[in-house]
Amino acid sequence: MTTGSVTSADGTTIGYWKTGRGPAVVLLHGSMESARSHTLLARALADDFTVYLPDRRGRGLSGPHRPDHGIRTEVEDLAAVVEAAGAHLVFGVSAGGLVTLEAARQIPAIQKVAVYEPALLTDGTRHTSWLSRFDEELARGDVAAAMITSMFGLDLAPPIFKVFPRRLLAALTTMLMNKEDRAAAPDAITMRKLAPTIHYEGVILAELADSVDAFRDLRAEVLLMGGSKGLAFLEPARDALAARLPHSRRVEFPGFDHGASSDPSNTNQDGKPENVERIAGEIRTFFASVRVRP
Repeated sequence: MTTGSVTSADGTTIGYWKTGRGPAVVLLHGSMESARSHTLLARALADDFTVYLPDRRGRGLSGPHRPDHGIRTEVEDLAAVVEAAGAHLVFGVSAGGLVTLEAARQIPAIQKVAVYEPALLTDGTRHTSWLSRFDEELARGDVAAAMITSMFGLDLAPPIFKVFPRRLLAALTTMLMNKEDRAAAPDAITMRKLAPTIHYEGVILAELADSVDAFRDLRAEVLLMGGSKGLAFLEPARDALAARLPHSRRVEFPGFDHGASSDPSNTNQDGKPENVERIAGEIRTFFASVRVRP
């Protein structure tokens, strides 16, 4: 892979990794991830497409978040990469999938969008009320407690976690982060480094919560993907989008979880290369032909 960068509308640098040959495809990662989290997916597509993997703000090759960060900023960042790449095809997962869908409403160049479990909420208050507690814990330096707060707030915690005291879960999380820190290379994007980005994920989830109807006018073709073992609270939005989008196709993968499109990692321990290959096959078929609108 090679690296490059673009400048977003507010002057922030957005860096990306690049590989492959053919029509340009942009892959936008989700929460607690970076551009390199989709290395396997990029390699699976590289024979047919030139793949761009931007780091969203606060990660890797890209600049920091600003205080007024929101969905507008995310769309502007993606727009800068799309323009530089000459791309008409975009894939996004989770929060990155949410950004991708909103960007497709605003950026005429985007012709086809593939999303895996986009983080569009249909009960926004329930899944964003954790944000103030998260901010308080992070501000006092209690990174592990903040991560536990976001995990429970977003219904990401396994059921067994509910029987353990938060103090114990935070202690175990601290041990895991310390172990990762000791083994990590200086430029590695660790859980500790990613933790502050969770705040901004909460901001954009809250901003676009309960906005399914806004996508009725989406002109781009959309491939809606999810897994039978994915995040159950995101499935109603996929159902609603499938009913409202004028040009969409739905694919649900039996046995796949929320991290199925991403590389195995400390935050995606159930990741499987064979699942990435299957998702890549659907994306490849969907993106195989695109006619650029005038």
